[in-house]
Amino acid sequence: MASSSSNKGKGIAEGSSSQPQPQSQPQPQPQQRQSPPNPPVLSRYESQKRRDWNTFCQYLRNQQPPVHISQCGSNHILDFLQYLDQFGKTKVHVHGCVFFGQVEPPGQCNCPLKQAWGSLDALIGRLRAAYEENGGLPERNPFAGGGIRVFLREVRDSQAKARGVPYKKRKKKKKRNPMRSHDDEGGGTMGTSSSSNLQS
Repeated sequence: MASSSSNKGKGIAEGSSSQPQPQSQPQPQPQQRQSPPNPPVLSRYESQKRRDWNTFCQYLRNQQPPVHISQCGSNHILDFLQYLDQFGKTKVHVHGCVFFGQVEPPGQCNCPLKQAWGSLDALIGRLRAAYEENGGLPERNPFAGGGIRVFLREVRDSQAKARGVPYKKRKKKKKRNPMRSHDDEGGGTMGTSSSSNLQS
């Protein structure tokens, strides 16, 4: 009896040792924070347009009293363009300067530096587009007003005379209509045949 009980205890012991041990469950890994997606890379034009718009809006906020973009008019824009002249790099000779009208002056003078007409014209184009992109109505766009166009034309002409660089307007190439030229050729043939019939 003792041996059988010992064998039974041995079997229990063996059975306990042969049973599979509970496996340790893997610890959950801490979730890594996903970095926000990179913003789209802006083109050089879009970046410059955004900077110009922010600069102009900041200029309006610095006025006394501050001016909201919805209250912006042509006078604010003209003041802004003249304000930018202090950062200009283009020498514009005044009347009475010995170098007035010379393309390459041989010496230095005290004439002021201003923003070039081409820079101002491009700036107005970017601000005109930014105004509508930020909720402005096209029919109320102050950057497309007639007063702005007149001002830019005057700057262009005055700088051209002062620097001796005449402004040349680019001529648009007219696209030739192949159908029209074909009809013209056909019309010419018909005209020749009709004239020959008359002569005959």
